[in-house]
Amino acid sequence: MALLDVTDLSVVFRRRGEEPFTAVDKVSFSVEPGQTVGLVGESGCGKSVTSLAIMGLLPKRGNQVTGSVRYEGTELLSLSPDQMRARRGKDLGMVFQDPLSSLNPVIPIGIQVTEVLEKHRGMPRRKAMIEAEDLLNRVGIPDPRRRLTEYPHQLSGGMRQRALIAIALACRPRVLIADEPTTALDVTIQAQILALLKELVTDTGTALIMITHDLGVVAGLCDQVNVLYGGRVVERAGRHELFELPRHPYTHGLLASIPRLDLEGDRLVPIPGSVADNIPWDGGCAFAPRCANQIADCTARTPELTGDQQRLLLCHNPMEVAVR
Repeated sequence: MALLDVTDLSVVFRRRGEEPFTAVDKVSFSVEPGQTVGLVGESGCGKSVTSLAIMGLLPKRGNQVTGSVRYEGTELLSLSPDQMRARRGKDLGMVFQDPLSSLNPVIPIGIQVTEVLEKHRGMPRRKAMIEAEDLLNRVGIPDPRRRLTEYPHQLSGGMRQRALIAIALACRPRVLIADEPTTALDVTIQAQILALLKELVTDTGTALIMITHDLGVVAGLCDQVNVLYGGRVVERAGRHELFELPRHPYTHGLLASIPRLDLEGDRLVPIPGSVADNIPWDGGCAFAPRCANQIADCTARTPELTGDQQRLLLCHNPMEVAVR
């Protein structure tokens, strides 16, 4: 049974004098205990907005969130701000993409970690400080006792990111959303953090939603992958099936643009254009202007999702060959 079930989630931003912008368009996926589900795509495809909508962290004005987000059967979108605040940190944790803007610049790191432990786990301050030191040590921060007394500006970008991960892990949440948690880290620390997340999922049965554009992270961590483009899921598959035979031209293009050691001398094949080069979904396929596999239907009618819960595809003319 799914621990978190997202159904037809849509987010529309509205500004006075401008046309409404649909950032997330009927996104559906579910995560089971002990499962890692990936949300993959270029910047601007709707990954982070999806996570903020799930956590109830979007601004209260200027947007409209519809659909359903159910945690253990409870509809999160209908909870009051106080009810949702009680679940964040305890049941639902999140590692944000930008640690500098996510950490309070005028409060020491130790206080920011311990306040989560005190509020949601009822720990006294002294015990919470010991637990906070252990958390910083687990995420690879050297001399954690001293770091507890320091402010965010005294830490490097990588250390701030690891402190943010420690805060997210403090209450051992049942569902953890990691929004590109290794972006600011060097390769060795990336490996430590990914190993820590994998250990968390394996040992505690935490459901992990990994948001990333790094397909190397997807290959090593995710059980199921959702590829997003233009706010919609265009392909869903298990990680082995996705890498073996990507069906959507966008997924195929993402994999074809990765440097490979076994193809020395071959030129990379980038996806032409940018995320801004698209058409509305109600008029065809948003990826059509950038697609080398385009046919007439791609700009004439909206593609329909085909397949089952484990393997979905949103495409008029899918790829039939594996990536070289």
